[in-house]
Amino acid sequence: MSVLDDPVRLRPTTPIARKPRTAGLFRSFWRWHFYAAAIVIPVLLVLAVTGLIYLFRFQLEPLLHADLMRVDHQSGQAIQPYETQRSAVAAANPTATLVSMTEPGAPDESTRFTLTTSSGATRDVFVNPYTGKVLGGLNPDTTVSGIAVRIHGDLMAGRTGELIMELGACWAIVMALTGYYLFFKGRRARKRQRANGTPASRLRSNHARTGALIGGGLLLLVVSGLPWTGFWGAQAQQLVTARGTSFWSDDHGAISNPTSTLDESLPHSHHVVPWAQEKSPVPQSGSAASVANVDTTVAVADRKGLAHPVTVVWPADGKGVYSAIGYAFNDPGRERTVHVDQYGGGVVSTYGYDNYPALAKVVSQGIALHEGRRFGTLNMWLTTLFCLGVIVSCVTGPMMWWRRRPRGSAELGAPRGRLPLATTPGLAVLVTLLAVFLPVFGVSLVIVLLLDRFVLSRLASTRRFFGVQAA
Repeated sequence: MSVLDDPVRLRPTTPIARKPRTAGLFRSFWRWHFYAAAIVIPVLLVLAVTGLIYLFRFQLEPLLHADLMRVDHQSGQAIQPYETQRSAVAAANPTATLVSMTEPGAPDESTRFTLTTSSGATRDVFVNPYTGKVLGGLNPDTTVSGIAVRIHGDLMAGRTGELIMELGACWAIVMALTGYYLFFKGRRARKRQRANGTPASRLRSNHARTGALIGGGLLLLVVSGLPWTGFWGAQAQQLVTARGTSFWSDDHGAISNPTSTLDESLPHSHHVVPWAQEKSPVPQSGSAASVANVDTTVAVADRKGLAHPVTVVWPADGKGVYSAIGYAFNDPGRERTVHVDQYGGGVVSTYGYDNYPALAKVVSQGIALHEGRRFGTLNMWLTTLFCLGVIVSCVTGPMMWWRRRPRGSAELGAPRGRLPLATTPGLAVLVTLLAVFLPVFGVSLVIVLLLDRFVLSRLASTRRFFGVQAA
Protein backbone atom coordinates (compact mmCIF):
# COMPACT_ATOMS: atom_id res chain seq x y z
CA MET A 1 0.00 0.00 0.00
CA SER A 2 1.33 3.30 -1.01
CA VAL A 3 1.76 6.30 1.20
CA LEU A 4 -1.14 7.98 -0.59
CA ASP A 5 -3.44 5.10 0.38
CA ASP A 6 -2.44 5.07 4.07
CA PRO A 7 -4.88 7.24 6.13
CA VAL A 8 -2.49 7.27 9.05
CA ARG A 9 0.35 8.64 6.94
CA LEU A 10 -2.02 11.26 5.50
CA ARG A 11 -2.93 12.55 8.98
CA PRO A 12 -0.94 15.74 9.85
CA THR A 13 1.73 15.06 12.44
CA THR A 14 1.56 18.61 13.91
CA PRO A 15 -1.49 20.75 14.57
CA ILE A 16 -2.20 23.60 12.16
CA ALA A 17 -1.19 26.89 13.74
CA ARG A 18 -4.11 29.24 14.13
CA LYS A 19 -3.59 32.98 14.28
CA PRO A 20 -4.78 34.16 17.68
CA ARG A 21 -7.66 36.60 17.75
CA THR A 22 -5.48 39.22 19.44
CA ALA A 23 -3.15 39.21 16.44
CA GLY A 24 -5.95 40.46 14.19
CA LEU A 25 -7.01 42.98 16.81
CA PHE A 26 -3.42 44.19 17.11
CA ARG A 27 -3.17 44.84 13.38
CA SER A 28 -6.56 46.57 13.41
CA PHE A 29 -5.49 48.86 16.21
CA TRP A 30 -2.19 49.46 14.41
CA ARG A 31 -4.08 50.45 11.27
CA TRP A 32 -6.32 52.92 13.15
CA HIS A 33 -3.32 54.29 15.02
CA PHE A 34 -1.68 54.87 11.66
CA TYR A 35 -4.65 56.74 10.16
CA ALA A 36 -5.34 58.67 13.37
CA ALA A 37 -1.70 59.79 13.33
CA ALA A 38 -2.05 60.96 9.72
CA ILE A 39 -4.88 63.26 10.85
CA VAL A 40 -3.39 64.25 14.19
CA ILE A 41 0.33 64.77 13.58
CA PRO A 42 0.04 68.11 11.70
CA VAL A 43 -2.35 69.44 14.36
CA LEU A 44 -0.33 68.17 17.32
CA LEU A 45 2.89 69.54 15.88
CA VAL A 46 1.32 72.99 15.55
CA LEU A 47 -0.20 72.81 19.03
CA ALA A 48 3.04 71.66 20.64
CA VAL A 49 5.18 74.37 19.03
CA THR A 50 2.72 77.20 19.63
CA GLY A 51 2.03 75.88 23.12
CA LEU A 52 5.74 76.05 23.94
CA ILE A 53 5.91 79.63 22.74
CA TYR A 54 2.88 80.60 24.81
CA LEU A 55 4.25 78.76 27.82
CA PHE A 56 7.38 80.90 27.79
CA ARG A 57 5.68 84.15 26.78
CA PHE A 58 6.64 85.94 30.00
CA GLN A 59 10.30 85.14 29.36
CA LEU A 60 10.24 85.55 25.57
CA GLU A 61 8.37 88.82 25.05
CA PRO A 62 10.42 90.91 27.54
CA LEU A 63 13.57 89.78 25.69
CA LEU A 64 12.14 90.76 22.32
CA HIS A 65 10.63 94.01 23.57
CA ALA A 66 12.94 95.00 26.41
CA ASP A 67 12.66 98.69 25.47
CA LEU A 68 8.93 98.55 26.22
CA MET A 69 8.52 95.94 28.94
CA ARG A 70 11.63 96.48 31.08
CA VAL A 71 12.63 99.60 33.03
CA ASP A 72 15.57 100.67 35.16
CA HIS A 73 14.81 101.31 38.80
CA GLN A 74 16.51 102.04 42.07
CA SER A 75 15.75 100.31 45.34
CA GLY A 76 12.94 102.05 47.18
CA GLN A 77 11.99 104.21 44.19
CA ALA A 78 8.27 105.08 44.26
CA ILE A 79 6.03 104.65 41.25
CA GLN A 80 3.92 107.47 39.85
CA PRO A 81 0.15 107.42 40.53
CA TYR A 82 -1.63 105.27 37.98
CA GLU A 83 -3.91 108.19 37.18
CA THR A 84 -0.84 110.20 36.17
CA GLN A 85 0.30 107.36 33.95
CA ARG A 86 -3.18 107.09 32.44
CA SER A 87 -3.17 110.79 31.61
CA ALA A 88 0.16 110.39 29.81
CA VAL A 89 -1.20 107.48 27.77
CA ALA A 90 -4.38 109.39 26.92
CA ALA A 91 -2.33 112.42 25.80
CA ALA A 92 -0.15 110.23 23.57
CA ASN A 93 -3.19 108.42 22.09
CA PRO A 94 -5.95 111.04 21.91
CA THR A 95 -8.22 109.13 19.51
CA ALA A 96 -8.00 105.75 21.28
CA THR A 97 -10.30 104.34 23.97
CA LEU A 98 -8.74 103.09 27.19
CA VAL A 99 -9.82 99.54 28.05
CA SER A 100 -7.66 98.30 30.91
CA MET A 101 -4.44 98.67 32.87
CA THR A 102 -2.23 95.99 34.39
CA GLU A 103 0.12 97.03 37.15
CA PRO A 104 3.79 95.95 37.04
CA GLY A 105 4.39 92.42 38.26
CA ALA A 106 8.00 93.10 39.29
CA PRO A 107 10.13 96.19 40.10
CA ASP A 108 11.73 96.17 36.63
CA GLU A 109 8.47 95.83 34.69
CA SER A 110 6.50 98.58 33.01
CA THR A 111 2.80 99.32 33.40
CA ARG A 112 0.68 98.05 30.52
CA PHE A 113 -2.37 99.93 29.24
CA THR A 114 -4.61 98.27 26.67
CA LEU A 115 -6.38 100.54 24.20
CA THR A 116 -8.78 100.22 21.31
CA THR A 117 -7.81 102.46 18.42
CA SER A 118 -10.25 104.45 16.30
CA SER A 119 -10.02 101.71 13.66
CA GLY A 120 -11.00 99.04 16.18
CA ALA A 121 -7.53 97.50 16.55
CA THR A 122 -5.99 96.60 19.89
CA ARG A 123 -2.84 98.28 21.14
CA ASP A 124 -0.80 97.71 24.29
CA VAL A 125 0.96 100.86 25.50
CA PHE A 126 3.77 100.63 28.05
CA VAL A 127 4.67 103.28 30.65
CA ASN A 128 7.69 103.63 32.91
CA PRO A 129 5.95 103.49 36.31
CA TYR A 130 8.70 105.53 38.02
CA THR A 131 8.82 108.44 35.58
CA GLY A 132 5.39 108.28 33.94
CA LYS A 133 7.02 108.35 30.52
CA VAL A 134 5.20 106.56 27.70
CA LEU A 135 7.69 104.04 26.28
CA GLY A 136 5.72 103.07 23.20
CA GLY A 137 3.21 100.48 22.13
CA LEU A 138 2.57 97.43 19.99
CA ASN A 139 -0.25 95.33 18.66
CA PRO A 140 -0.38 92.22 20.89
CA ASP A 141 -1.72 90.18 17.99
CA THR A 142 1.53 90.70 16.08
CA THR A 143 3.93 89.62 18.83
CA VAL A 144 5.48 86.16 18.68
CA SER A 145 3.32 84.88 21.53
CA GLY A 146 0.26 86.69 20.18
CA ILE A 147 0.59 84.97 16.82
CA ALA A 148 1.22 81.65 18.60
CA VAL A 149 -2.00 82.05 20.61
CA ARG A 150 -4.02 82.79 17.49
CA ILE A 151 -2.56 79.80 15.63
CA HIS A 152 -3.04 77.60 18.71
CA GLY A 153 -6.70 78.54 18.88
CA ASP A 154 -7.91 78.40 15.29
CA LEU A 155 -4.92 78.38 12.92
CA MET A 156 -5.81 82.03 12.26
CA ALA A 157 -8.54 80.63 9.99
CA GLY A 158 -11.65 81.40 12.02
CA ARG A 159 -14.41 78.81 12.19
CA THR A 160 -12.69 76.48 9.72
CA GLY A 161 -9.51 76.53 11.78
CA GLU A 162 -11.45 75.81 14.97
CA LEU A 163 -13.07 72.80 13.33
CA ILE A 164 -9.71 71.45 12.11
CA MET A 165 -8.23 71.84 15.60
CA GLU A 166 -11.22 70.12 17.19
CA LEU A 167 -11.05 67.29 14.66
CA GLY A 168 -7.35 66.79 15.44
CA ALA A 169 -8.02 66.86 19.18
CA CYS A 170 -10.75 64.20 18.87
CA TRP A 171 -8.58 61.85 16.81
CA ALA A 172 -5.71 62.43 19.23
CA ILE A 173 -7.78 60.51 21.78
CA VAL A 174 -8.03 57.60 19.33
CA MET A 175 -4.30 57.79 18.64
CA ALA A 176 -3.46 57.75 22.36
CA LEU A 177 -5.79 54.84 23.21
CA THR A 178 -4.67 52.69 20.28
CA GLY A 179 -1.06 53.63 21.03
CA TYR A 180 -1.31 52.28 24.57
CA TYR A 181 -2.78 49.02 23.25
CA LEU A 182 0.09 48.66 20.79
CA PHE A 183 2.61 49.55 23.49
CA PHE A 184 1.55 46.79 25.87
CA LYS A 185 0.67 44.12 23.31
CA GLY A 186 3.78 44.71 21.21
CA ARG A 187 6.42 44.94 23.93
CA ARG A 188 7.67 41.35 23.44
CA ALA A 189 7.91 41.76 19.68
CA ARG A 190 9.89 44.99 20.10
CA LYS A 191 12.21 43.26 22.55
CA ARG A 192 12.86 40.43 20.10
CA GLN A 193 13.52 42.90 17.29
CA ARG A 194 16.08 44.78 19.38
CA ALA A 195 17.77 41.51 20.33
CA ASN A 196 17.93 40.41 16.69
CA GLY A 197 19.22 43.77 15.53
CA THR A 198 16.22 44.34 13.27
CA PRO A 199 16.56 47.61 11.30
CA ALA A 200 14.72 50.56 12.91
CA SER A 201 13.96 48.48 16.02
CA ARG A 202 15.52 51.09 18.30
CA LEU A 203 13.52 53.86 16.60
CA ARG A 204 10.33 51.87 17.10
CA SER A 205 11.10 51.26 20.78
CA ASN A 206 11.94 54.91 21.40
CA HIS A 207 8.71 55.97 19.71
CA ALA A 208 6.73 53.52 21.86
CA ARG A 209 8.37 54.67 25.12
CA THR A 210 7.90 58.33 24.30
CA GLY A 211 4.27 57.74 23.37
CA ALA A 212 3.64 55.82 26.59
CA LEU A 213 5.07 58.71 28.62
CA ILE A 214 3.11 61.47 26.90
CA GLY A 215 -0.13 59.58 26.19
CA GLY A 216 -1.70 60.31 29.57
CA GLY A 217 -0.70 63.96 29.38
CA LEU A 218 -2.06 64.16 25.84
CA LEU A 219 -5.44 62.84 26.99
CA LEU A 220 -5.45 65.31 29.90
CA LEU A 221 -4.59 68.30 27.70
CA VAL A 222 -7.11 67.34 25.01
CA VAL A 223 -9.93 66.92 27.53
CA SER A 224 -9.04 70.12 29.40
CA GLY A 225 -8.89 72.00 26.11
CA LEU A 226 -12.30 70.84 24.84
CA PRO A 227 -14.23 73.70 26.55
CA TRP A 228 -12.32 76.07 24.23
CA THR A 229 -13.43 74.31 21.05
CA GLY A 230 -15.89 76.00 18.72
CA PHE A 231 -18.37 73.12 18.36
CA TRP A 232 -17.96 70.80 21.36
CA GLY A 233 -17.36 73.67 23.80
CA ALA A 234 -20.39 75.65 22.60
CA GLN A 235 -22.72 72.65 22.53
CA ALA A 236 -21.56 71.33 25.89
CA GLN A 237 -22.02 74.79 27.46
CA GLN A 238 -25.62 74.92 26.20
CA LEU A 239 -26.24 71.43 27.56
CA VAL A 240 -24.88 72.09 31.05
CA THR A 241 -26.53 75.52 31.22
CA ALA A 242 -29.91 73.89 30.61
CA ARG A 243 -29.23 71.75 33.68
CA GLY A 244 -28.51 74.67 35.97
CA THR A 245 -24.71 74.82 35.84
CA SER A 246 -22.04 76.33 33.58
CA PHE A 247 -18.44 76.16 32.38
CA TRP A 248 -18.18 79.85 33.25
CA SER A 249 -19.11 81.96 36.24
CA ASP A 250 -22.09 84.28 36.31
CA ASP A 251 -21.17 87.46 38.16
CA HIS A 252 -24.31 89.55 38.14
CA GLY A 253 -23.11 92.07 40.73
CA ALA A 254 -25.02 93.53 43.65
CA ILE A 255 -27.13 96.08 41.76
CA SER A 256 -26.48 95.06 38.21
CA ASN A 257 -28.49 95.32 35.07
CA PRO A 258 -25.68 93.98 32.87
CA THR A 259 -25.12 95.42 29.41
CA SER A 260 -21.58 94.16 28.75
CA THR A 261 -19.24 91.36 29.72
CA LEU A 262 -15.62 91.23 30.76
CA ASP A 263 -14.45 89.41 27.65
CA GLU A 264 -16.22 91.92 25.42
CA SER A 265 -14.59 94.78 27.32
CA LEU A 266 -11.13 93.26 27.05
CA PRO A 267 -9.86 92.50 23.55
CA HIS A 268 -7.19 90.25 25.09
CA SER A 269 -8.94 88.95 28.15
CA HIS A 270 -6.91 85.70 28.09
CA HIS A 271 -4.02 87.75 29.46
CA VAL A 272 -5.80 89.21 32.45
CA VAL A 273 -9.21 87.68 33.11
CA PRO A 274 -9.64 84.36 34.91
CA TRP A 275 -10.89 81.93 32.29
CA ALA A 276 -14.08 81.08 34.18
CA GLN A 277 -14.99 84.77 34.44
CA GLU A 278 -14.60 85.68 30.78
CA LYS A 279 -18.36 85.47 30.21
CA SER A 280 -19.26 87.38 33.38
CA PRO A 281 -21.69 90.30 33.05
CA VAL A 282 -20.43 93.59 34.46
CA PRO A 283 -22.61 95.43 37.03
CA GLN A 284 -23.34 99.15 36.98
CA SER A 285 -22.44 102.15 39.08
CA GLY A 286 -24.84 104.53 40.78
CA SER A 287 -24.96 108.22 39.95
CA ALA A 288 -23.09 110.89 41.91
CA ALA A 289 -20.16 113.27 41.53
CA SER A 290 -17.19 111.43 39.98
CA VAL A 291 -14.57 110.81 42.64
CA ALA A 292 -13.16 107.34 41.93
CA ASN A 293 -10.29 106.60 39.55
CA VAL A 294 -7.82 103.85 38.80
CA ASP A 295 -5.79 104.52 41.96
CA THR A 296 -8.96 104.28 44.03
CA THR A 297 -9.75 100.95 42.42
CA VAL A 298 -6.26 99.54 43.03
CA ALA A 299 -6.44 100.65 46.68
CA VAL A 300 -9.81 98.92 47.10
CA ALA A 301 -8.44 95.76 45.46
CA ASP A 302 -5.49 95.83 47.83
CA ARG A 303 -7.77 96.14 50.87
CA LYS A 304 -9.84 93.24 49.60
CA GLY A 305 -6.74 91.06 49.31
CA LEU A 306 -6.77 90.50 45.56
CA ALA A 307 -3.79 88.73 44.03
CA HIS A 308 -1.23 91.01 42.38
CA PRO A 309 -0.53 92.18 39.74
CA VAL A 310 -4.05 93.58 39.50
CA THR A 311 -5.71 94.46 36.22
CA VAL A 312 -8.23 97.31 36.22
CA VAL A 313 -10.92 97.47 33.55
CA TRP A 314 -12.33 100.93 32.88
CA PRO A 315 -16.09 101.61 32.93
CA ALA A 316 -17.58 101.10 29.47
CA ASP A 317 -19.81 104.16 29.89
CA GLY A 318 -21.27 106.52 32.47
CA LYS A 319 -23.14 103.67 34.15
CA GLY A 320 -20.26 101.19 34.26
CA VAL A 321 -17.93 100.21 37.08
CA TYR A 322 -14.21 99.82 37.55
CA SER A 323 -13.47 96.10 37.66
CA ALA A 324 -10.34 95.12 39.58
CA ILE A 325 -9.28 91.61 38.57
CA GLY A 326 -6.97 89.56 40.76
CA TYR A 327 -5.76 86.90 38.36
CA ALA A 328 -4.06 84.42 40.70
CA PHE A 329 -1.77 82.93 38.06
CA ASN A 330 -0.74 79.72 39.83
CA ASP A 331 -3.88 79.15 41.90
CA PRO A 332 -7.35 79.52 40.36
CA GLY A 333 -8.75 79.14 43.86
CA ARG A 334 -7.60 82.70 44.61
CA GLU A 335 -9.22 84.31 41.55
CA ARG A 336 -11.40 87.28 42.56
CA THR A 337 -12.89 90.34 40.91
CA VAL A 338 -14.03 93.47 42.76
CA HIS A 339 -16.38 95.92 41.04
CA VAL A 340 -15.94 99.50 42.23
CA ASP A 341 -18.49 102.30 41.79
CA GLN A 342 -16.90 104.88 39.48
CA TYR A 343 -18.58 107.71 41.39
CA GLY A 344 -18.53 106.94 45.08
CA GLY A 345 -15.58 104.53 45.04
CA GLY A 346 -17.54 101.94 47.02
CA VAL A 347 -17.57 98.21 46.33
CA VAL A 348 -20.55 97.33 44.15
CA SER A 349 -19.88 93.60 44.35
CA THR A 350 -17.17 91.00 44.58
CA TYR A 351 -17.00 87.68 42.80
CA GLY A 352 -14.47 84.88 42.85
CA TYR A 353 -13.67 81.19 42.72
CA ASP A 354 -15.83 80.36 45.74
CA ASN A 355 -18.84 81.66 43.83
CA TYR A 356 -18.18 79.61 40.68
CA PRO A 357 -20.50 76.73 39.81
CA ALA A 358 -18.91 73.37 40.55
CA LEU A 359 -18.29 72.68 36.86
CA ALA A 360 -16.64 76.09 36.38
CA LYS A 361 -14.27 75.27 39.25
CA VAL A 362 -13.26 72.01 37.58
CA VAL A 363 -12.76 73.72 34.22
CA SER A 364 -10.68 76.52 35.81
CA GLN A 365 -8.35 74.00 37.44
CA GLY A 366 -8.11 72.06 34.16
CA ILE A 367 -7.25 75.19 32.18
CA ALA A 368 -4.53 76.10 34.70
CA LEU A 369 -3.02 72.63 34.21
CA HIS A 370 -3.41 72.96 30.44
CA GLU A 371 -1.48 76.24 30.46
CA GLY A 372 1.30 74.81 32.65
CA ARG A 373 0.76 77.16 35.60
CA ARG A 374 -1.29 75.31 38.23
CA PHE A 375 1.71 74.02 40.19
CA GLY A 376 4.15 76.77 39.39
CA THR A 377 7.57 75.96 38.01
CA LEU A 378 7.06 72.19 38.27
CA ASN A 379 3.93 72.34 36.13
CA MET A 380 5.70 74.58 33.63
CA TRP A 381 8.66 72.27 33.14
CA LEU A 382 6.53 69.13 33.00
CA THR A 383 4.43 70.80 30.30
CA THR A 384 7.63 71.77 28.49
CA LEU A 385 8.85 68.18 28.52
CA PHE A 386 5.44 67.04 27.36
CA CYS A 387 5.48 69.43 24.39
CA LEU A 388 8.98 68.28 23.46
CA GLY A 389 7.82 64.66 23.72
CA VAL A 390 4.91 65.39 21.38
CA ILE A 391 7.30 66.94 18.87
CA VAL A 392 9.59 63.88 19.08
CA SER A 393 6.64 61.53 18.51
CA CYS A 394 5.42 63.62 15.58
CA VAL A 395 8.86 63.21 13.98
CA THR A 396 9.62 59.56 14.81
CA GLY A 397 6.18 58.32 13.71
CA PRO A 398 6.59 59.39 10.07
CA MET A 399 10.22 58.21 10.17
CA MET A 400 9.02 54.71 11.09
CA TRP A 401 6.54 54.72 8.22
CA TRP A 402 9.17 55.99 5.80
CA ARG A 403 11.50 53.11 6.66
CA ARG A 404 8.84 50.38 6.44
CA ARG A 405 6.92 51.70 3.43
CA PRO A 406 6.87 49.40 0.37
CA ARG A 407 9.46 50.66 -2.09
CA GLY A 408 8.78 50.49 -5.79
CA SER A 409 5.07 49.72 -5.40
CA ALA A 410 1.91 51.80 -5.52
CA GLU A 411 1.07 51.22 -1.87
CA LEU A 412 0.75 53.60 1.06
CA GLY A 413 2.12 51.04 3.46
CA ALA A 414 -0.74 51.24 5.96
CA PRO A 415 -1.06 48.26 8.32
CA ARG A 416 -3.72 45.83 7.15
CA GLY A 417 -6.64 45.01 9.40
CA ARG A 418 -10.28 45.79 10.09
CA LEU A 419 -11.81 46.66 13.45
CA PRO A 420 -13.93 43.64 14.51
CA LEU A 421 -16.77 45.76 15.86
CA ALA A 422 -19.42 43.15 15.10
CA THR A 423 -17.59 40.41 17.03
CA THR A 424 -16.19 42.57 19.83
CA PRO A 425 -19.12 44.19 21.71
CA GLY A 426 -16.91 45.98 24.24
CA LEU A 427 -14.94 47.67 21.49
CA ALA A 428 -18.14 48.61 19.66
CA VAL A 429 -19.54 50.21 22.82
CA LEU A 430 -16.31 52.17 23.40
CA VAL A 431 -16.25 53.49 19.83
CA THR A 432 -19.95 54.40 20.02
CA LEU A 433 -19.48 56.28 23.30
CA LEU A 434 -16.56 58.23 21.86
CA ALA A 435 -18.58 59.08 18.75
CA VAL A 436 -21.54 60.30 20.82
CA PHE A 437 -19.41 62.25 23.31
CA LEU A 438 -17.34 63.82 20.53
CA PRO A 439 -19.74 64.54 17.65
CA VAL A 440 -17.02 65.92 15.36
CA PHE A 441 -15.13 62.64 15.79
CA GLY A 442 -18.35 60.66 15.31
CA VAL A 443 -19.18 62.33 11.99
CA SER A 444 -15.63 61.93 10.69
CA LEU A 445 -15.57 58.27 11.81
CA VAL A 446 -18.78 57.51 9.94
CA ILE A 447 -17.32 59.15 6.82
CA VAL A 448 -14.10 57.11 7.13
CA LEU A 449 -16.00 53.82 7.66
CA LEU A 450 -18.31 54.49 4.70
CA LEU A 451 -15.37 55.33 2.46
CA ASP A 452 -13.55 52.20 3.61
CA ARG A 453 -16.57 49.95 3.09
CA PHE A 454 -18.18 51.28 -0.06
CA VAL A 455 -15.48 53.16 -1.97
CA LEU A 456 -11.91 52.10 -1.20
CA SER A 457 -12.70 48.39 -1.01
CA ARG A 458 -14.49 48.34 -4.38
CA LEU A 459 -11.55 49.14 -6.65
CA ALA A 460 -8.43 47.00 -6.87
CA SER A 461 -6.18 50.07 -7.17
CA THR A 462 -7.53 51.74 -4.02
CA ARG A 463 -7.55 48.44 -2.11
CA ARG A 464 -3.90 47.94 -2.96
CA PHE A 465 -2.87 51.54 -2.19
CA PHE A 466 -4.69 51.85 1.13
CA GLY A 467 -4.30 48.22 2.20
CA VAL A 468 -8.08 47.72 2.42
CA GLN A 469 -9.62 44.27 2.62
CA ALA A 470 -12.07 43.39 -0.12
CA ALA A 471 -15.71 43.97 0.75
